[in-house]
Amino acid sequence: MRTRPISADELPNSVPVFPLSGALLLPFSHRPLNIFEPRYIEMVDHALAGDRMIGLIQPEDTSEESPRGRAPLQKIGTVGRLSHWEENGEGRYFIILDGISRFTLVQELTVMTPFRQAVIDAKPFAHDFTRAHGEDKVDRQRFLKMMKDYAEFANFELNWDEINKTGTADLVNFACMVSPYGAKEKQVLLEARSLEDRAETLIALAEFEMAKGGTSAPLN
Repeated sequence: MRTRPISADELPNSVPVFPLSGALLLPFSHRPLNIFEPRYIEMVDHALAGDRMIGLIQPEDTSEESPRGRAPLQKIGTVGRLSHWEENGEGRYFIILDGISRFTLVQELTVMTPFRQAVIDAKPFAHDFTRAHGEDKVDRQRFLKMMKDYAEFANFELNWDEINKTGTADLVNFACMVSPYGAKEKQVLLEARSLEDRAETLIALAEFEMAKGGTSAPLN
């Protein structure tokens, strides 16, 4: 497959899975990754030789960034398509994954490869294939106010020209991906039932952090 899938039916039944704690990938967003472990270099080679699809998913235990063996995985991850890759002189890869759709992990496969593979189901997330789905339900002005307040709180500048040109869905998803919260919070953002829920969750996290004066908001 050399083009972006437009429905769950166009995704493969199984994909290589990349367990990575704290890494969030959302539909129509982009995740740069440096690949240096031999098992994941082989995973990238495998994807490039096929449909370029990789499933990014968090492990349940977040004490290791990318655990070895068959450590339990979260039930929901995101399929990404390799849109860019560079190989440096040391045999490492720099890649960019384009978020396609969330998926439910159906079953992990028994394989001989050093990287893990799993059967996935993206049909429950059919609306992920529509870029602007749910935008009309998001209170954009409230979300922008949170961004402005948080930027002042954390002492960084925002490019308002770019923000004002960005669609609401892309803006919410990008803000979630670059947010400073931990693996548990990132999983909650990933699993949000709608774009509106995702936006409101990020607003709540930011408001909690600002109210506490800098302590990241835990989700219990």
